[in-house]
Amino acid sequence: MTSNELTTGELGTSETLTVVNPATGEPIATLPAASADDVTKAAEQARRVYDTGVWSRLPVRERSAVLLRLTDLMERDAEILARLDSEDAGKPITECRTGDVPGAIESIRWFAEAADKIFGRVAPSGPDGLGLISREPVGVGAAILPWNYPLAMTAWKVGPALAAGNCLLVKPAEATPRSALHLAALATEAGLPDGVLTVLPGYGGEAGAALARDPLVQALSFTGSTATGRRILHAAADSNFKRVSLEMGGKSPQVLMADALSYGDELIGDMIEAAFLTMGQNCTAGSRVLVHRSIAKEVVERFTAAARELVISDPADPRTQMGPLIDHAAFDRVAGAVEAARTGGAQIHTGGLPHGLPARGAYYPPTVITHAPDGSDVLTKELFGPVVTVETFTSEDEAVRMANATEYGLAASVWTRDLDTALRLARRIEAGVVSVNSYSEGDITTPFGGWKQSGFGGVEKSTNAFDQWTREKTVWIRTR
Repeated sequence: MTSNELTTGELGTSETLTVVNPATGEPIATLPAASADDVTKAAEQARRVYDTGVWSRLPVRERSAVLLRLTDLMERDAEILARLDSEDAGKPITECRTGDVPGAIESIRWFAEAADKIFGRVAPSGPDGLGLISREPVGVGAAILPWNYPLAMTAWKVGPALAAGNCLLVKPAEATPRSALHLAALATEAGLPDGVLTVLPGYGGEAGAALARDPLVQALSFTGSTATGRRILHAAADSNFKRVSLEMGGKSPQVLMADALSYGDELIGDMIEAAFLTMGQNCTAGSRVLVHRSIAKEVVERFTAAARELVISDPADPRTQMGPLIDHAAFDRVAGAVEAARTGGAQIHTGGLPHGLPARGAYYPPTVITHAPDGSDVLTKELFGPVVTVETFTSEDEAVRMANATEYGLAASVWTRDLDTALRLARRIEAGVVSVNSYSEGDITTPFGGWKQSGFGGVEKSTNAFDQWTREKTVWIRTR
């Protein structure tokens, strides 16, 4: 066991966290919980390792080779990684096998292969000087992760941070730490030097807050709620003004113009994926359907019918399309918002849950809501559950106004066969990612980040992700 995966004794803490299977309510594992002191010691160790140059000054292609060996080992253990995320987060095993784990492998492989293609610049100086602008790693970085895509989000941060030459401290969500721990073990097997990647399972209020305050951490990337993002920014300002990148919430619209139904089942299928992927516990979930009034009745009927056909069952069953919510607190939050909407006059379209589900499992049915009251939580809050509202519009301007009537600006989708309309809407909707005639966040080559209260300080994916983990240095040479 190396410092890339710390044991209870190495953490030096007596506090533990219990991982619970959301599908059954039963505990899976008990792990040591990192304390603030553990975070301090890990940051000090990471800084010492960084200063030795064993990783930071390793030729970039040698760093890439280690990371590529890591991806080969991830492929070898793909089924283990998929099972860990499925059990910890309640995600359908097929979703993990076909989406999350292959995506994580692709992310680290892509950044490993891109690392030697990030170049510096030469300033347009005169004959008596030469300005060289280079990129260097920040040193010690930190990543605080969400529970909805445990391995995939780890890979989005580990890939560019390590490829750039940094040491990285990773705090997985307390509900879903095991795939990150397994990744760290694989990194050691791949030849990553001790102390370059350290996974610190722990609680946000203790370990996460300590990372945000630590003066040795020079850059911190966070994915999670807007409220936690605010606290991280405060802590960074109160400590060392570390660079902070935040990817936060969303309340994403799916805009269906009058001709959208011409896409038929493809439209309905993508709407279902946008709304109910990972049980709606997805920051880009298309939780607000905005549909032209002329097709609204048919859209609601077909969309609701498709939602009722989703297979809700044990996440370990390959046929399962929807598992439980992450815990019963999430269930109560979602159910409370739906009931408040019902009391306010909304119409609730849901098929209920199948018989035989574990009583302690946090299962909630896919739910479609029409006629939701203005200002209700189902329209304005990120519920992080399988709940979708449907509203109607009659003009393009009205559709844009409704799409932008939120504090979030992470993603949106637009459906129409008219290219001019699609481009106008894509340009006017306030979101970092707008997909046209699809539900998509793009691929690994395209930047992913939000506007407004959905994002701050940087983006994930693409070569732009290296900006979070590197800093520019100007070297001015006077020539004579």
